[in-house]
Amino acid sequence: MLRNTLKLAGVTVLLLASSIYTRGQAAIQGRQLQVSTLRSARPIEVHSTANQALTLYGATKSFGATMNFGRHGEDQSSGIPGIDSLANWSGVFYSPGYDANGNAQDAWPYTMVGNPPESGRTTNIRAPIVPVTVQLLGPDGKVAITMGPNGQLISNVLQSPEFVSNPYTNGSGQFNDQMFRAEFADRLSPGDRGDNDGGGWHTILQPTVRTGRVIQVPFYTSTGANAWYDFTNAQGQPVLAAIDYDTFGSLLFPATYPFNSSTPVGAAELAGDITTHDISTFLFNNTVLFLNGNVNNCCVIGYHSYDLEPGTRQNGNLPRLYVLNYSSWLSPGLFLFGFQDITPWSHEMAETFNDPFTNNATPWWLSVDPFTGGGNCQNNLEVGDVVEVLDSLNPVSTIPGKGLTYHPQNMALFPWFAFESPSPAHLGAYSFPDETTLMSLSPGPLLPGCTQP
Repeated sequence: MLRNTLKLAGVTVLLLASSIYTRGQAAIQGRQLQVSTLRSARPIEVHSTANQALTLYGATKSFGATMNFGRHGEDQSSGIPGIDSLANWSGVFYSPGYDANGNAQDAWPYTMVGNPPESGRTTNIRAPIVPVTVQLLGPDGKVAITMGPNGQLISNVLQSPEFVSNPYTNGSGQFNDQMFRAEFADRLSPGDRGDNDGGGWHTILQPTVRTGRVIQVPFYTSTGANAWYDFTNAQGQPVLAAIDYDTFGSLLFPATYPFNSSTPVGAAELAGDITTHDISTFLFNNTVLFLNGNVNNCCVIGYHSYDLEPGTRQNGNLPRLYVLNYSSWLSPGLFLFGFQDITPWSHEMAETFNDPFTNNATPWWLSVDPFTGGGNCQNNLEVGDVVEVLDSLNPVSTIPGKGLTYHPQNMALFPWFAFESPSPAHLGAYSFPDETTLMSLSPGPLLPGCTQP
């Protein structure tokens, strides 16, 4: 995360308009920052709670059912009951640790996308892409700057390792499918084939491009603070938009029930472009967020979440959870450490596979770069967050594509969070696809804040 950081009476209408224009341009220029400052920024992903209101563990009464978790490595449940959402399965692992309140805990339930590894079944999941264009408004309410995915960018996304088969050390397939197969290698049947050749345990994304949407970002937030900035190159051209985090969330997600089509998520849901059974991506281009109303707290480059909507008679009045992510494509050279093109998106998609409802708690873990000292202390199964801070340990992989080299982030594997030693994953690894990124476990068990008991 980056922590750096006239209206004249008595003149003609023509001159008055000119004065407003000049002041408006000056105000917009006051929002411009040099793109070179991003070289010292740390791009991060955060955990959005926008339109999330369900506690999926420890509150099964609200669903009228009881979840039945098997032990890690044994029979698993078919997923969380009483919700209308994408295919998911649940399990539990056992490791000593402490919960968020410092209470001792050794059983850690989790839910993941698709079917359990022991099933040997392939799950096909629709993965709609909703391109979103951002229009930054000036003080006069008119569009000052426009940022959005063009046709070539969308084509690059469709040809990326998220959807296109590539070879990995454990077989060929889509990035997230092979990641899953690597982290649960010990739970696959002996005859389960490695490649996606029509048999065995796979979780396959099926992409479709949906209707593009637009958000218009006002000049000021509801509290009067600056709602946006733009980073410009040496020629003064805008190359990256930075938007206030809370303002962005209110513009992306529907706010009322029943919701309307005034936001990209609401419009896509009403149009049927995304459904509760999908993993939906709202794709932006060079659009990041800053936290706490301060551009020095920049730059959030993606998050995964779900939009919670009430049930209907058609679905038996089950709460509807639309699993989705906001991800920004990044042009090369904006950030250090190789963060570019699909780095944010790969991070969010991998975390969605491993934690679709953003509630998979784990023992507290600490990930620290041994040379720079940067790190994360968390207690959740967020596979990208472990690695995003490891600047000197290959946080990003490179995968050649058609005319473009892609840069997905390396991910931590499930055994790392379960504190399993040795790792039962493919090649005894704790990370994917670069097995050398994580070579050891976090210290543990740790108290909240990653302090020793």
